[in-house]
Amino acid sequence: MFLDRTTRMKSWRRVAATVSAAALGAGLLAGCGSGAADEGAANDGANSSASAGTFPVTVEHAFGSTTIPKAPKRVVTVGYTDDQDVLAFGVKPVGMVDQYPNPAGKSPDINTQWPWVKDKWGGARPEVIMSNGDSGPNYEKIAALRPDLIIAVYSEIDKDAYDKLSRIAPTVGRTKAEKQPFSATWQENAQHIAKALGKPDEGTKLVKGIQDKLAAVRKEHPEFADQTAVALSWYKDAVAPFTTKDVRGQLLKGMGFKGQTAIDRIAGDKFYTPLSAERMDLVDVDRVFAINDRADTEALKKSALFTNLKVAKKGKVSYLLDSEGPAAGAAMSQATLLSLPYAIDQLVKSVG
Repeated sequence: MFLDRTTRMKSWRRVAATVSAAALGAGLLAGCGSGAADEGAANDGANSSASAGTFPVTVEHAFGSTTIPKAPKRVVTVGYTDDQDVLAFGVKPVGMVDQYPNPAGKSPDINTQWPWVKDKWGGARPEVIMSNGDSGPNYEKIAALRPDLIIAVYSEIDKDAYDKLSRIAPTVGRTKAEKQPFSATWQENAQHIAKALGKPDEGTKLVKGIQDKLAAVRKEHPEFADQTAVALSWYKDAVAPFTTKDVRGQLLKGMGFKGQTAIDRIAGDKFYTPLSAERMDLVDVDRVFAINDRADTEALKKSALFTNLKVAKKGKVSYLLDSEGPAAGAAMSQATLLSLPYAIDQLVKSVG
């Protein structure tokens, strides 16, 4: 599950603060080598360029501003879903985060095989520079990839980590207006990345395409406007709903549903909150979208606290597989330019 992302923020900051200059320097030296053979071996054809972009471009972000002088040819993404928004613009990152841990011995990486990204990646095999659950990115790996742009938008990096990444290559952090990591909308993240790639107009066009798709859903299903919907997961033996500000809540709102804002107050600055037995009423709404893999789906269905809710008894729960099967849950959780059209179709199908 993607729930783990904020539990690592403190350890990320510790790692960013304690990475030695010597270690980073070694990584930079490793990245100074040359030779097409080295590039091909390390990245298996992952190189791409944003040749259609307009440069130079300066991007303001949470840590200042970054100027990208020319179209990047070797992009590393440090945000959990940044690789997908970058792919949407025809750029294949040479390094990326494994948002969903790849099953042991499985190849190619599951994160390059989602139905909505598989064709975009083709035969490219990006280097994994961090996995979901790690305390931080592997700076030496990043440096060895010789990036000319690092994108850390859907990420919890702090100023120390940003400074270290900036010593390797121009780095674009999350949007300037974000007070908390992951609080920007999918539209803001997409357009932020589009600008960094020199393609703001294309970004606007792609965002509008998804917004038009959402508008079509609202027109086709006006009944959604009268229903309150909640997305949740079974997490550590508890029902854990997502807030209305989380990407999953944003998507439901975009489809026309009303949100359960009382969850936001309990969650505080978190994007989800485990519920006690006394607060299960918060998810007893008109429609629930439960995002889990099979084992946790079965555990949720065995929870009397959940199955005794009116929404469950009425059959108004859509059980969405996360990284398994059609992976509708993963598409919803990623909320990128590439995953959203797929997620929207699957969610509408699930309520049909």
